[in-house]
Amino acid sequence: MDTLNYQDVFEEDENSAFTWEVKANNRYYHWQFKEKVFLCCQRNKYKTNVIHTAKYSVFSFLPLNLYEQFHRVSNLYFLLIIILQGIPEISTLPWFTLFAPLVCLLTIRAARDLVDDIGRHRSDTAINNRPCQILVGKRFPVEEMEGPCAWGDVVCLQKDSIVPADMLLLASTEPSSLCYVETADIDGETNLKFRQALAVTHHELNNIRKMATFQGKVVCEKPNSRMHKFVGCLEWKGKRYSLDSGNILLRGCKIRNTNTCYGLVIYAG
Repeated sequence: MDTLNYQDVFEEDENSAFTWEVKANNRYYHWQFKEKVFLCCQRNKYKTNVIHTAKYSVFSFLPLNLYEQFHRVSNLYFLLIIILQGIPEISTLPWFTLFAPLVCLLTIRAARDLVDDIGRHRSDTAINNRPCQILVGKRFPVEEMEGPCAWGDVVCLQKDSIVPADMLLLASTEPSSLCYVETADIDGETNLKFRQALAVTHHELNNIRKMATFQGKVVCEKPNSRMHKFVGCLEWKGKRYSLDSGNILLRGCKIRNTNTCYGLVIYAG
């Protein structure tokens, strides 16, 4: 793509805050950015790529599950009846005749929630431990895991591999750095879509040595739920290049009909 004025990238939405900055091959650059959580408490603005979809831990399961179950009106109603049956003056039945069915109901629902959550933990572990080739020095070690993948990392993806994080396509082995992806796990569509790297990165980043010295910076919007829209720019060597969704590989899509491609992690986690 042709270079363009930095202001032109953001004129589409003047009120949007394009405050997300990702610098290639420099993880430490991002640790300086903090965001306010509550009062004086702060946390790192950029999250790790480890995902957590499970609801419970070993210590939080019992209290949290009981809290959720007693948010049901029916369970609160039975609990109120049991309390009233414990008062001799108004009791018509022994309180334990109602208490036992309630305990059985809570136990069955808790067991179901536990089985579902164990499945989530296993799925998280499998995803976080998928192999991921991250550029370290001037090579791509194969034994890296998807979890340690972080912003600014240059990642190598092979045919049929799953994209570990949202990333900017830098180059591929296809002509004009095209890359074909399958997004069935994201939007349910099985037809292949193509993504294309910028012409400048396609021509300049044609070997691992050049990728290791790549110092470009992506400035874009914060992570959001819009899958088919992306606005940002790449700043490199004093020039700015516009970016759109056609240059982005989304996490969870699968590389198809492309032997090898390289991407810069923009959003992680």
